[in-house]
Amino acid sequence: MCADECRVCRPAVPAVLAAPRSGDKVALWSSLSFAGFAISNALVFADFVILRTGGVAIPLAATACVAGALLWFGLIWETE
Repeated sequence: MCADECRVCRPAVPAVLAAPRSGDKVALWSSLSFAGFAISNALVFADFVILRTGGVAIPLAATACVAGALLWFGLIWETE
């Protein structure tokens, strides 16, 4: 499931690079948030499959919170 979500978030990289040129700020904030969610999913994979310690809970939560905040910021303040 985590790998599937990361594959879905892979188009976020070209969207992040193209959003400033297009001038669409909602697309920029959304793509940045999805990139953050992909990083969060990678941390979940590293935590449960590679490390097996549960020691990345704080960075995982921080990454997910920042990604969610980016999405909320883009949806609330940049839509007109």
